[in-house]
Amino acid sequence: METSYTVIGKYERDEMKPSIDMAMNLAKQIDTTVGYLLGETKEVLKDPEMLKRLNDIIALPDSDKSHILYTIDNLLASVKTRLAYK
Repeated sequence: METSYTVIGKYERDEMKPSIDMAMNLAKQIDTTVGYLLGETKEVLKDPEMLKRLNDIIALPDSDKSHILYTIDNLLASVKTRLAYK
């Protein structure tokens, strides 16, 4: 991360806050987002592949987005029902 163990120790003991650039570097190193490191996101958003999928859906026209979300909702309901009757 191009910093000393002393500085990292200060981050861990909350004696010093990392810069934005350092936080971005750390997030990249551990394959997550700065928002997740700050506790501002849900668990699913720490998964870069899931986050990419969600961003791809958000970028679609509303009618396509609606169809995809409808399909996902029905698939989830089906799986939950199946799991409830196991």
